[in-house]
Amino acid sequence: MTSSVKKRPIRFTLLPSLLALSLVISACQDASLPNESDVQEGNQTSADATHDDGIDMNAGAVTDDTQMDKMSDEEKMIANLSRYRWTLMSVMDKGAQPLNMLTDIKDQVRLSFNQYQGENTLSYSVGCNTMSAGYQLQGHTLTIEEGMSTKMSCGELDKAENSLSQLMQGESQLTLMKASSTGHGDAKDNNSQDDSLKSDKPILTQVTSNGATLVWEGRLTSQAKYNSKGETVFWAVSSKMIPCTDNGSEMCLQVKPITYDDQGIKTSEGKWAVFTGEIDGYQHDGMHDEVLRLQRYPLDSDDSNSTDDSNSTEGEEYAYVLDAVIESAVAE
Repeated sequence: MTSSVKKRPIRFTLLPSLLALSLVISACQDASLPNESDVQEGNQTSADATHDDGIDMNAGAVTDDTQMDKMSDEEKMIANLSRYRWTLMSVMDKGAQPLNMLTDIKDQVRLSFNQYQGENTLSYSVGCNTMSAGYQLQGHTLTIEEGMSTKMSCGELDKAENSLSQLMQGESQLTLMKASSTGHGDAKDNNSQDDSLKSDKPILTQVTSNGATLVWEGRLTSQAKYNSKGETVFWAVSSKMIPCTDNGSEMCLQVKPITYDDQGIKTSEGKWAVFTGEIDGYQHDGMHDEVLRLQRYPLDSDDSNSTDDSNSTEGEEYAYVLDAVIESAVAE
C-alpha cells in the first residue's frame, strides 16, 4: 500500500463530475471482478482512462523505439517525462536551504506530465488539490502556462500547496538523468538518449527562475509498466477487512463490483468477495466505506498466480491502480 494524506472524516461525499467524466468514456461497461462466479469471462471492454483533472492518462504513454527514432530531442524528452509519475526527493531555495514545509511531506508531493488531445499538460499536488496546466518545452526550458486547480480546503497542507504552486509557475530548467548501468550509483544526463525509456527510477532536476531546485524521482506509469491500456472498473470497498483465508490471520479487503449507466446511475452491484491483492495508490483507513474507480491491467501468465479459493478474487492475475475515490461514507 502506498502512503497518502490522512483522510478527513466525511459523512458522505459523492463526486458527480468525476463519475460522469469516467462514465462518458466507459459507458455501461461491466466493472466485474476477475473470474467472479456471477460474471462471464470476456464481458469487459477496454476504455481510455481519464484522470480527475481531465488528463488522458493513456495518451502517448507507450512509445516504441521506431517512434522514438522519428522524434526531435524535445519530443523524446516529453515522451520520457510522460512515462513516469514523479515524486519529490528534495527541494532547496535559492540559498540552498531546504524548504521544510515541502521536504517534510516529500513522499506525497507528486508531479506528472501528460498529453491530452494533442496538448502537453502537467499536474502536481501535495496530496490535497490537483493543480493542472499546459506547458511548453524548448530545449531544456520548461514554461508552465496559467492553470487551474480543484478547490478543497487542505488545512495544514495549505501553506505547502501554495509554496509548490509558486515554485511551478513560469520557467524552469530541466535535466533528466538516469541511474548509471555501472551500478555505482552514478547518474548521467539523459535528455536525448533513447535508453532513458528503460530506466526504472530516473531523476528529474528542476531549477526555477528564482533559483530554487526541486529534485524528482520517477516511477513508471501503469500503462508504461504493463505496456497496455487499462480497463476502467468500479469497486465498492468495505471499511471492514476480513481474514484472507478461512483459518488464516492475515486480513484482506472486501470488495464488490459496481456498474453504472452513462448517466452515472448505478445499475447493478456484484457480490462481496475477498481481494487478496493490492490496489496501487489506495490506503484503506478502516473508517470509510468507499467506491473506487480503478484501472486494471492484465499481468503476464508467468507473473500471475491462481487461487483455488472460490470466495476470493484472483487479484494476482491483474494489477489494480487507483484512479479516483468517487464515494466515501463514514462506516456505521
